[in-house]
This record gives sequence, structure tokens and C-alpha cells, in this order.
Amino acid sequence: MINEDFLDQEQDERGKRYLTFFMDNQLYAISAMDVVQIIGMQTVTKLPDSPSYIKGVMNLRGEIMPVMDVRLRLGIAEADYTDRTCIIIMKIQGNTVGFIVDEVDEVLDIRREQISVPPMVNHVDASGDYLIGIGRLEDRQDHKNRMVLIIDASALLGEREFELLTKTSEVNV
Repeated sequence: MINEDFLDQEQDERGKRYLTFFMDNQLYAISAMDVVQIIGMQTVTKLPDSPSYIKGVMNLRGEIMPVMDVRLRLGIAEADYTDRTCIIIMKIQGNTVGFIVDEVDEVLDIRREQISVPPMVNHVDASGDYLIGIGRLEDRQDHKNRMVLIIDASALLGEREFELLTKTSEVNV
């Protein structure tokens, strides 16, 4: 079901602003409101005993932050990083975290009426709690509709990851 509060934040006549990115040739979107910056791949230090999708931590201008490979978190097969691979730096619940994505696309305004509820599969949400909607976008070149999967970036982080965020924040104080 669409999280009404999530969609209402920063909503106006143009729509809500989303940063779109590709993972395995599928277009995804996250709220642009929490994006701090986008950087190229950096050196990431692996942390012992962490989930496979938590690639480790990195140092960005003196701030140590956890880095998650969104591809792995979404259950997509691991792929080699390319020159298009980048890290989206986000501020989530007061903590900074990096999300590795295949390629950033653009920032779009997506109106509420362009967003549909995600499908249910076997009485369970298709992609867990992080898929909050499916946006229908008109392609500017051939006027065909394309779809974008809208995800709640904060829901990608489980309890264990927030624990890591808290510990990382304490180190930075």
C-alpha cells in the first residue's frame, strides 16, 4: 500500500521530486529530499560480520558512513562496478549513509496521480516494505509510458543497519 505520509511530503502542483537511478536496467526512484550528494565509487572498508549488502564503511571528508549496495539489498545479482556506478549519499533519520547504484539517471517531478499501488504477490507485498509505489512516466522521445519503482530509502535499512548507523554517528562525535 502507498504510504500516504511519504507521498505528501514536499508535494505541490508539480509533484514530488525524485532522484531516479538504474539497477539491472530497471528504473528506480527515491525521494530527492534526503539526497545530500552523488559521488563516484570510493574505497570502502569491509566490516566483519555484516550482511552481504552492507559493503562496509567509507570516509567522506572526515565522516565515516556505512555503504550499502542497493543491488544486493533488492535481491539482484551482484555485478562488477563500472565507471557509471556511483554512491548516493543520503541523510536518513539524522544519519548519513551511502547507497551504491548502477547509474544515476535524473531528478524528476512525479505527481501523485502518476503513482500506483505496488502489486501483492501471494498476499505479501511484492518487494517488502521499501517499495511504496510504481510511477508511470511518459517517455519524452517516443511518448510511450515507462515505469519507475519508487522505494523508501529508509525502509531499505533494517534494524541491524540502523544500529550500525548509530554506532558510526557516535564515532564521528
